[in-house]
Amino acid sequence: MSKEEFKRETNILYEGDKVKGCDIVPEAAPLFLASAFDIAGDLDDVNSTYENKGYTYIRTRNPNRHMLADKITYLENGGDSAIFSSGMGAIQTVLFTFLKGGDHLVASDTLYGESIELIEIMKEYGIEYTFVNFSDTKAVKAAIKPNTKVIYSETASNPCVALTDVESLAKAAHKAGALLIIDNTFVTAYAVRCLDLGADIVVNSLTKFINGHSDALLGSATGSKELMAKVLQRQSIFGTAGGTFSTWLVQRSMQTLSLRMKKAMDNADKLANALYANEHVLKVNYPTVPNYPQKKLAQKLFKDGYGCGAMLSFEMPDDRAKINDFMKRLTLCHYAPTLGGVRTTMSHPCTSSHRDLPEEQKKALGITEGLMRISVGIEEPEDLIADFTQALKAFD
Repeated sequence: MSKEEFKRETNILYEGDKVKGCDIVPEAAPLFLASAFDIAGDLDDVNSTYENKGYTYIRTRNPNRHMLADKITYLENGGDSAIFSSGMGAIQTVLFTFLKGGDHLVASDTLYGESIELIEIMKEYGIEYTFVNFSDTKAVKAAIKPNTKVIYSETASNPCVALTDVESLAKAAHKAGALLIIDNTFVTAYAVRCLDLGADIVVNSLTKFINGHSDALLGSATGSKELMAKVLQRQSIFGTAGGTFSTWLVQRSMQTLSLRMKKAMDNADKLANALYANEHVLKVNYPTVPNYPQKKLAQKLFKDGYGCGAMLSFEMPDDRAKINDFMKRLTLCHYAPTLGGVRTTMSHPCTSSHRDLPEEQKKALGITEGLMRISVGIEEPEDLIADFTQALKAFD
């Protein structure tokens, strides 16, 4: 049988299991810690190794990065991938590959805080930018200028889970001669393959759901072979390649990605709707709750039926003392400044990711004192719901 006849969950186990130049195929991926690789023979052999992009120096190429890149490329349905030292390393390298002084960038106004800081720094290099509400596709199109070269957004915003119409924006970007770059960390390609919807490059913080075990720092970018050749060249020069051990950890974690993501997304659906029904919850941001404002777009994005991601947020009354009591009552869910692990965690945007925003801007984005972001893990859903229900009694 050919691989095309098997399901994606099966194929992901067998992608990236071969090492170029190695005749053996170990059942578990080996870890290549060497910083350089010897080249046997003479100068003709040295020249051939460089010409054929063989393994020479770790910053340029490494077997573990190649194996993980193969897995990521398969998952994203792309042409090639690059593995970076972090998600921010991926974003920085990709943006600086395709933008130069005099170019214009259209970006979502709800991006990850440090992505916004990076874009603001780019002004020092003569790169113009406009932040727009990407929930309004017409506003995005209106922001495009003759010198717009990149449109950049996240599939789902942090923390209010506002969705981006990737397909419509890809058409608008390509009509303007621009690239559409999407950060798919919140959702992952397990739920949405943004390249299939027209995005040119997809970036991810592999630290989060793809790794899933909160023990590795890594990022990725995936696109066509032509675009990624440019990215890989800049990656080598910028020194943003991923470390070998973190790469090996993420490669191993991907073996259970389908099991983890399916469970986490199912849990998120059940927890979101349980919170929606709770008398103390003012609002829930998740695509499957009854009053979610982007229902049609959610159906369009998540049409393959894998799930709607494992991130949600919900709003409680703006009472700091009772919010503190709620947090102390929780047994399972705990506060952590990250997301995507196997255990459920929470984050308070007002005092963490968005603490430096002016109050008016927070209000416009729907970020209140009572808003809590939840990264849903793989616990049993009944246990999570029971834990949140008893903790919300702090508002009785």
